[in-house]
Amino acid sequence: QVKLVESGGGLVQAGGSLRLACETSTRTPSMSAMGWYRQAPGMERELVAYIVSSGGRTNYPDTTKGRFTISRDDAKNTVYLQMNNLKPEDTGVYYCNTAPRGLLAWGQGTQVTVSS
Repeated sequence: QVKLVESGGGLVQAGGSLRLACETSTRTPSMSAMGWYRQAPGMERELVAYIVSSGGRTNYPDTTKGRFTISRDDAKNTVYLQMNNLKPEDTGVYYCNTAPRGLLAWGQGTQVTVSS
């Protein structure tokens, strides 16, 4: 069972930046596309970025394109999410998992709160 541990969240003002990290317990995700998901209060979990296993091709929805950057370091079993120009609507709990569907057991997530 692969374990996912997210970190790096916090409270930031609008326009600020945060860098999230997701460490996996095994090398299994190196064979999979990995993504970051966000769940705002009362909302469904949504995919905000993903990166494929070979070539590093990335994909973002319009809501995060140009502001978020996903990257991965398979040698460290870690996936990152650099978030710039944060907006209050980016507030939520952020999780990593396989993409475009989360097939692994979800981690505890990391809270991101953006104040206006």
